[in-house]
Amino acid sequence: MLRFVFGLFLAFLVFTPVRVECARQHDHESGQSERMGTVQFDTSCSPEVHDEFNLAVATLHSFGYRKSAQLFADVLSKDSKCSMAEWGIAMSHYRELWDPPTEDDLRIGLEAAQKGLSMGPKTERERDYLSAIQGFYQNGGSESHGVRAKRYEIAMESLHSRYPQDSEAAIFYALSLIANAPRNDKTYANQKKATQILEPILLQQPGHPGLAHYIIHANDNPALAQQALNAAQRYSQIAPDSPHALHMPSHIFTRLGLWEESITSNLASVASARKQNLAGDELHALDYLVYAYLQTGRLTEARKLTQELPVVDPGDAARYAGLYATSAIPARYWIERKQWGVAAALPLPSQNSPGDAYASTKATLYFARALGAARFGDIRAAQTAMQPLLSLRDALAKSGNDDADQVNIQLKIVNAWIKWAGGDHSAALQEMRTAAAMEDATEKSPVSPGSIAPAPEMLGDMLLLAKQPKLALAVYESALKSTPGRLRAEYGAAVSAQEAGLRGAAEQHYRRLLTICSHADPDLPELAQANHFFGKD
Repeated sequence: MLRFVFGLFLAFLVFTPVRVECARQHDHESGQSERMGTVQFDTSCSPEVHDEFNLAVATLHSFGYRKSAQLFADVLSKDSKCSMAEWGIAMSHYRELWDPPTEDDLRIGLEAAQKGLSMGPKTERERDYLSAIQGFYQNGGSESHGVRAKRYEIAMESLHSRYPQDSEAAIFYALSLIANAPRNDKTYANQKKATQILEPILLQQPGHPGLAHYIIHANDNPALAQQALNAAQRYSQIAPDSPHALHMPSHIFTRLGLWEESITSNLASVASARKQNLAGDELHALDYLVYAYLQTGRLTEARKLTQELPVVDPGDAARYAGLYATSAIPARYWIERKQWGVAAALPLPSQNSPGDAYASTKATLYFARALGAARFGDIRAAQTAMQPLLSLRDALAKSGNDDADQVNIQLKIVNAWIKWAGGDHSAALQEMRTAAAMEDATEKSPVSPGSIAPAPEMLGDMLLLAKQPKLALAVYESALKSTPGRLRAEYGAAVSAQEAGLRGAAEQHYRRLLTICSHADPDLPELAQANHFFGKD
């Protein structure tokens, strides 16, 4: 019943003009104000810093980590006894859904939490907030990120239970549940629990940025995405000055195959990030934008973006997302377009430094090179190109990084195509089926719009080559249930049905393709094939 009422409420919000109050009209030298949403976080700090503290929390809820740290520091400069400002600084170095803290993050975060506690918080509640984040940063050198993240989640659960009227405690607890959700849990237990916490609060606080934001993240999967559509449509209105808030709706639009909405969302995010010189946020939005352009056949636009990538600097809070996009965007473009020779020749990234915290972001580039060589039929080059990917997989597995599972799937895909190129088609199909099953059993990283070469689609491609179009059709159609509107899968399904003599199914998929590609480049090969099928040459 609650979900039904919530849906009606959000539908009302989406289709009714709403004035969203800011956490604070925060003036800068430019005279501009920041519209980041409405947050009311009660503290014992001086009333003079109340509005600025709320703005800092609102910025934190939209993952404006560097800016929120600055705002909390400003609060502390105006009220040296505000221990919760130290909590905010510590929180600004814990990017829960992005990447584990660096050594500098661990040091700064722990120092801030300890300093806040040493200042003698004026309430037990404030001490609990500081203790919870201190618990995360403690033993950073001896305990894994996963162990410490779980300790923080348990502490926030306790804080939420102790202060049931504290909506911020509930919201931050829900975020910890999402961050710690296992990627291979297809029941989405953590995500559903988080949504159940967040939805009732959004009814009471419709302008709160964290609520819409985290509902999107909690439902960023094929099974639940539809439930977050209203939140996605709402978030950019709540915090229009946040590049991340402008981008985040596209997570749900991508899941649902709503490409025009995704393009609009990410164009706005890119423009906002450029204005604020936030290269990491810009690159993250560009990856989703290129993905949407590729699905709609706008190759000219996609290609242009691959040639205009900004450089993310070491101090960027979105460095992980930016580095991932830097590798993924060119790999995504050439692989999606089946330009195997170009993919195989993509330039290698710079060498990783020892203990590189961002090594996993290069996986897609290594994968594209190996896959390109394998599909090109150059077995020796493919095996050579696999070596960095193998080393990366082993290093990630040793450190307990979940990205090791994604790399393992990529290795299976390449191995399958190497076997195919070697003539062992039966073994190749078996290997690709294993890769597809592994991919179906796990979830993508929140930083990515999707795989550059989904294993189920690769299986469909291989079955078509094996002259098994009916099986290929079944595989493509199954893939489209999880990734609706993907051009490669829709086209593969249409061709498979056509080759199998199933004209009705072929017509259905070609019509969907024409709808998806209504703004495509006029010389798109898939478009030409669909028009030929309908006699529109």
